[in-house]
Amino acid sequence: MRPALQRLAAGGLLGAMLLGGGSIAWLAGVRASAPPPPLLALSVEVRDREGRLLRPFALPDGRWRLPAQTRDIDRRFRDMLIAYEDRRFYAHGGVDPLALLRAAGQMLRHGRIVSGGSTLTMQVARLLEPREGSGFAAKLGAKLAEIRRAIQLEARLSKDEILALYLTLAPYGGNIEGVRAASLAWFGKEPRRLSLAEAALLVALPQAPESRRPDRFPQRAARAREKVLTRLGEAGLFGPAEVEYALRAPAPGGRLDLPKLAPHAAEEARRQQPALQRHDLAIDGSAQARLEELAMERVRELGTGVSLALVMVDNASGEVLARVSGADPLDATRAGAVDLTRAIRSPGSTLKPFIYGLAFEDGIAHPETLIEDRPARFGAYRPRNFDRDYQGTVSVRQALQLSLNVPAVVLLQAVGPQRLASRLGQSGFALKLPPGEVPGLAVGLGGVGMSLDALAGLYAGIANGGRAQALRERLDGAASGPDGARELMSPVAAAYLAQSLAGTPAPRNERAGRIAFKTGTSFGYRDAWAVGFDGRRTIAVWVGRPDGQPVPGMIGREAAAPILFEAFARLVTRPAPFAPAPREAIEAKNAQLPPPLRFFGRASGQGGAEGGPKIAFPPDGANLERDGDEPMVLKVSGGTGALTVFVDGVPASQPAGAATLFWRPAGAGFVRLTVMDAAGSSDSVTLRIRGAADEEGAAQKGRLSGR
Repeated sequence: MRPALQRLAAGGLLGAMLLGGGSIAWLAGVRASAPPPPLLALSVEVRDREGRLLRPFALPDGRWRLPAQTRDIDRRFRDMLIAYEDRRFYAHGGVDPLALLRAAGQMLRHGRIVSGGSTLTMQVARLLEPREGSGFAAKLGAKLAEIRRAIQLEARLSKDEILALYLTLAPYGGNIEGVRAASLAWFGKEPRRLSLAEAALLVALPQAPESRRPDRFPQRAARAREKVLTRLGEAGLFGPAEVEYALRAPAPGGRLDLPKLAPHAAEEARRQQPALQRHDLAIDGSAQARLEELAMERVRELGTGVSLALVMVDNASGEVLARVSGADPLDATRAGAVDLTRAIRSPGSTLKPFIYGLAFEDGIAHPETLIEDRPARFGAYRPRNFDRDYQGTVSVRQALQLSLNVPAVVLLQAVGPQRLASRLGQSGFALKLPPGEVPGLAVGLGGVGMSLDALAGLYAGIANGGRAQALRERLDGAASGPDGARELMSPVAAAYLAQSLAGTPAPRNERAGRIAFKTGTSFGYRDAWAVGFDGRRTIAVWVGRPDGQPVPGMIGREAAAPILFEAFARLVTRPAPFAPAPREAIEAKNAQLPPPLRFFGRASGQGGAEGGPKIAFPPDGANLERDGDEPMVLKVSGGTGALTVFVDGVPASQPAGAATLFWRPAGAGFVRLTVMDAAGSSDSVTLRIRGAADEEGAAQKGRLSGR
């Protein structure tokens, strides 16, 4: 080679080395100056217990932008996107020189831009930092900025993280950003499983999101989808038969609403923790959707201004599995904006089971105990049955199943209205009374306030063996009340109630025995209730006018109970069985019961009545000092025949005729003593036992001996 040519070659090689070295140094500087990963403004999501979207909230500017992770997106769609937009995505470092050369050659050959040559990483850079300008210099500057930002993204993020940014930010027309919002808006589903036609459309839309919107330009959208299918079919990504089938699939003709399940629960979750981007509720989205559909169907039959609400609770955990706060949140005529599941209303007869539960717990009644349903007066208060009729002598089980008022008030007088209110409050679901009011006998018939969700929590406590759980709205937070189960009633009492309520006559055309349930109607036909449970779940239903106006003729058995049974039918094929009764439960007919349990209150239906037993000492509410292990005195006057003493509802001896008895408390704390005679009349006192060395706690069974 001649010296001149040698010098020229050496100079060219040196120039190339300098250019390459400069490029490497430039790339190293760009990578070193890469900013931290971008923080995106994302739509707030409220999800159900399985991670399914219940409701998203738009960004302040109205855009829908849902986060997307590659693992949650249909794999075929991802493959199609990369094959169509950036087939060397996993090989390049943010910029594909071959694609840029191809785009430049096409522009020179055709005199216009045919393809941009941008990689997916460069598109992400453009979406993160859009630049305005229409001139050649502005476009060239924007392209160079994209290249620089793409190299920085590749230095900071993995390929999957970059792809996730694209899937979150890509425009799909109007205010829709990201493949998840697009799939929900155009197909009504998450993009986990997409058909070939659906995937092709989602690949095509971001290239021209406004001119290809399916709701405005369906023909352009179809042509763009066809272009994607044809090119990728020719590339061998799928066969001709699949392409042909996908081409025949109809394109979406309109935009769908994004999910709006459990609107009030979603709003409440966001209000409580506004800083969270994702809220995980205990709600079961499938059950929520079915119950909302049921509410929409049934509300049309209820009349103008009447609405309904439903709550479903898991018995064991207290988790709120569904909350239908009104038939239609957008219906102003039915106060759709009000969360009716939390509204305080009169519960009617739905509190009666808890009266019976305390009577069972105290040992003063059994489901087979006979009780009188006859006119009775309690001072100035004279309760009457709903139908103004009386049944005479019935079993306690029948009195509960028929929702008779007089037996319920008789038992409430025996157990005490204040004690009923205290027990419900201690379980986490307090009754709502007007300021300054104290619980009276009218509490048992609905003369008090209670919300639908609290009522569901109480009945779930019956189904849970007498242990009430605080309602739990979220999977990512604490319960709405005190943590842990609270004692509502004894396991035996809960079992008696479940058995009794399971025998309540079912509504017309429904099969009895599938669930245990109770209905209620408030005074003046303002509220109709039905609450039922199986071995796993409790559902509570309320029907009425949100403004509190009466609805003549509306009663729980006819308005709410059919909805309750339909709710169970839509959710389960076969209700879950109840837990077996504890071994301590007495399974016997009336004639086989201990004599004191065969008939309640023959004289007047209340403890301590004339002719019945009366605890003379200790007086009710007394504080007694315990002296070591010495027995304590119990003096009883009156009564018919042998006396039986119950300590905290548990028989403490065989029937005896002694008037002075001695018992030994098991420890310090509160204890309830009840004395019942052979005629069924009884008297009770609640005591507090104090001892210097004893820990405070509920006293257990006492030891009794006659003298």
